[in-house]
Amino acid sequence: MSRNRSQFVAVAGSRGSITLPPDVRRRYHLDEPGAQVEVIGRPDGVIELHPILAHRADQAWFWSDRWQKMEREAEEDIVAGRVETFDSSADFIADLDHEAKQRGLK
Repeated sequence: MSRNRSQFVAVAGSRGSITLPPDVRRRYHLDEPGAQVEVIGRPDGVIELHPILAHRADQAWFWSDRWQKMEREAEEDIVAGRVETFDSSADFIADLDHEAKQRGLK
């Protein structure tokens, strides 16, 4: 079995509930409130479970509370005009170097 696949035996409870292992729930973000799974019964007898995500799993960091807070702060700075623009990446790097020197970081 490849490292990208998980295999386990799940026991159905009296009401048809199946518990997924904690590492599987975490990996596919099924440990989050309201997480949903699409269940597909194929003609060949295989049952497929597909996590339904509001966003791609590899972009979950962007939707974290911390990151969204930083996004709101950045938007407030933009609206308030607390931003600088540069004509080139060289100008941007030069400004970063200047700021670092002023703060004693360089």
